[in-house]
Amino acid sequence: MWNQTKITQLLGIRYPIFLGPMGGGFSTPELVAAVSNAGGLGSLGAYTLKPEDILGAAKSIRMETDKPFNINLWVSDVDTRLIDYPNKDMEKVKVLFKPYFDELGIEMPELDHHIPSKFDKQVEAVFEIKPAVFSFIFGIPSTEILREAQRLGIVTVGAATTLDEALALEEAKVDAIVAAGFEAGGHKPSFLRSAEDSFTGTFTLIQQLKAKIKTPVIAAGGIVDGKGIAASLTLGADAVQLGTAFLVTEESDASPLHKAALLSEERKHTVISKSLTGRMGRMISNRISSEVPNHIPVLPFPLQTRLIGPLREAAIAQGKTDMLNFWSSQNAVKLKYTKADETMKALIRETDQIFKSR
Repeated sequence: MWNQTKITQLLGIRYPIFLGPMGGGFSTPELVAAVSNAGGLGSLGAYTLKPEDILGAAKSIRMETDKPFNINLWVSDVDTRLIDYPNKDMEKVKVLFKPYFDELGIEMPELDHHIPSKFDKQVEAVFEIKPAVFSFIFGIPSTEILREAQRLGIVTVGAATTLDEALALEEAKVDAIVAAGFEAGGHKPSFLRSAEDSFTGTFTLIQQLKAKIKTPVIAAGGIVDGKGIAASLTLGADAVQLGTAFLVTEESDASPLHKAALLSEERKHTVISKSLTGRMGRMISNRISSEVPNHIPVLPFPLQTRLIGPLREAAIAQGKTDMLNFWSSQNAVKLKYTKADETMKALIRETDQIFKSR
């Protein structure tokens, strides 16, 4: 049976289908619970949350499901370039973006480049919650953190965009590895080399990892239906992870404008850009990503996000969608289900039909 894999055995779930841990408030407790209740693994993207908010979200999830779920954090949630970041460089970027603020009739925000990491305190909250899975991107937690997770019986899952990153994660003895292909929506979680040097496709990455590592592999990037799931499992993946397919559902907290864009003709055109956050990620092409290409310096993460925050709010209020960042997989043209339970049922049904027809 296609749904009996190392991952389903490890986690005690019915289907090897993970909800992508979409941060920034996109993955709500309702969405997490819906995927877990349908037999998959719901995931909460918590990298922007304060520890007390993570605790609150976990409580809400457990009110809606008694099934396993995952909490995801960013190991590197602040770029090291922010240490002693020159004010003159910050001013250059502000000058670059000022015309957008002027067009919307708003003031540019005052920025402080001294931004502390939240990761260690967030990990403490995760250990208090003891979810079935603790996943992470943008690096590898310390040996002490990984050992404590093991002691608490929490499965650890890291993300790799290259074979070298997967080998490093296996050496750290994580329990499973996400093969994050360049087709995926959202930020590219590269950590050994720059994102620009880590453009491996999902199907190639699955095969590279399966040839060189023994750790279970979770395929992610461009998978939106049963065909993508079947292809990933056939290539050797032990599970799949989908984000954009669930981003359009009612349970997601993506804005109505974002959902509408993902169901429109706009979804055909995606681009990898760092213009709106300071880290490279795949989004629907927009005016800012076109006018501020990747060779032009922007602020380090998350300072660029703080610069863009007021611009985003004003753009939403004024309906200026050409300035908004809509995360999207490169393969969003088949999206049609708008409820998480419907999406899960369709994924399971389609995958079932493909494997039964063989």
